This record gives sequence, C-alpha cells and structure tokens, in this order.
Amino acid sequence: MRSVVGAVLLALLVVPGVAYAGAGEPGGVWPLSPEPEVVRGFEPPPHPWAAGHRGVDLAGRPGQVVLASLPGTVGFAGSIAGKPVVTVLHGGRRTTYEPVVAVVERGQQVVAGDVLGRLTTSDSHCFPAACLHWGLIRGSGDSEEYLDPLTLVGSGPVRLLPLWRDDPATLRLPWTPPLDGWRRPVDWLA
Repeated sequence: MRSVVGAVLLALLVVPGVAYAGAGEPGGVWPLSPEPEVVRGFEPPPHPWAAGHRGVDLAGRPGQVVLASLPGTVGFAGSIAGKPVVTVLHGGRRTTYEPVVAVVERGQQVVAGDVLGRLTTSDSHCFPAACLHWGLIRGSGDSEEYLDPLTLVGSGPVRLLPLWRDDPATLRLPWTPPLDGWRRPVDWLA
C-alpha cells in the first residue's frame, strides 16, 4: 500500500502539466519557464484614467519562449505603437503579453502552455534587460477591469484570514485594566 501511495505522490511531483483547479482557485501556467522572478508587481490605479502598473513584469531572456497562461483564442498578434503584443481571449477575460514577437495568428486556438512567441528587448519595461509585461483584463469598454495576473498561478496578493474565521465577527473594545477589584495597598490596613 505504501508503495502505491509513494508512486502516486512521486507522479504528482514529477509530471509537469497545467494546474487545474476548482472555482476560485488558480488554474493557469506561468508564461515563462522556469517560474520567473517578478520584477514589478501589479499596482492598480485608483481610477481608470490614473497612473498605475496594470500587469506584472517578469524577468526573462531575449528570445525566450512565451507561453499561453490559459486556454483560449488569439485575439491579437501584432504591433501596437511599434511594440509587439499578443492578446489571448478567455471568455470574458483576456491575457496580454508584451513585448512578444508572435508565432501565432489572430483566431488561432491555444491551450495553456502553448507557445505564443518569443520575448524581445525592444520596448521592454526593463530595458536593457528583457522582461515580459503580463496583463489580465476582465470585461471590455467602460466595464474593463485590470486584474492581477499572478492570481492565475496562485501567486497574487496574500490575504490572511483570522484563526477564528468560522466564528462570527464580534466587536472588540480596547483593553482596559480591571479596576473594580483593585484596591490601594493601604486600604487593607484600615
């Protein structure tokens, strides 16, 4: 029995693949392999028109293969203002990858882990180094919302839950010393 359990655990650790998860859990793959360093994280703007960093920058190498994070359809593969960009549509969401010289075409179906193109240093956020700007967007037009793409791979912001998370929240007043039972040292002499 132990050997069967050991073999299953070994297979889960050794066999690479897409992390499939239930609702609300990460289910994507990193767009660069091996898992890259996050050079700059997601910094959503306070308002749609304000400054911010609407994605993450991942350290890479010039010419490194860029992978689709989720299954979907290539929505754009070309140049925007001279910068090579690939966008993949996933239902009501889309992932963006730049600067990436595409090897895919608009309308092409991809699965998570498929090659989208190669990373270039031209117009890189990290010039002269190469880094991938990876974005995640939900909706379109006025309802467009930028999301943290690291949540696709389980590396988004940490949210700590209290140890008593299943208990209802109660109002906690600031601590005050219990003065009712306190007596001055001279009171007991009298």
